Amino acid sequence: MTKNQINSIAYGIVGCAIEVHRQFGPGLLESVYQECLKAELLKKGFDLKVEHHVPLFYKGEKLASKLKLDLLVNDQVIVELKSVDTLAPVFTAQLLTYMKLAEKPKGLLINFNSENIVSGSVALVNDFCFFAGLKFRDLVCFSVLSVKINTRTLRIHTRYRCHSIISN
Repeated sequence: MTKNQINSIAYGIVGCAIEVHRQFGPGLLESVYQECLKAELLKKGFDLKVEHHVPLFYKGEKLASKLKLDLLVNDQVIVELKSVDTLAPVFTAQLLTYMKLAEKPKGLLINFNSENIVSGSVALVNDFCFFAGLKFRDLVCFSVLSVKINTRTLRIHTRYRCHSIISN
């Protein structure tokens, strides 16, 4: 899946969250917003997994504990919902960890207890990106010579040419 396709999914999710927020505004429990957002996403035709379990491994051993994602949309975007006064940094760290462990390229942290969904949300991009249909970790087959990262671009130098992947 391309960056534009993933961003299109994220854009649609935020649009659905805005619609839910227009109906109720701030102040309700996270579970109420989750149920409404689920209905809105399904109505718009998104593939949705609610409270999706991701198996956890520690040093190659599968753990009995499983990671539980609030929403997984189109098997690409993790949506973590909150209804809190302020988004604490630990919520961002939590979502980044979920994205890494679930190997998903994009995550949305949406706080419904805000005046505006856009200002109360955080979009995150994982270093788990796609290149020519392959996962970033599989790039060894391209004889990667070096990788340079700046704030906006991941630059991959291979034996034959340099490829750039914009990260957000």
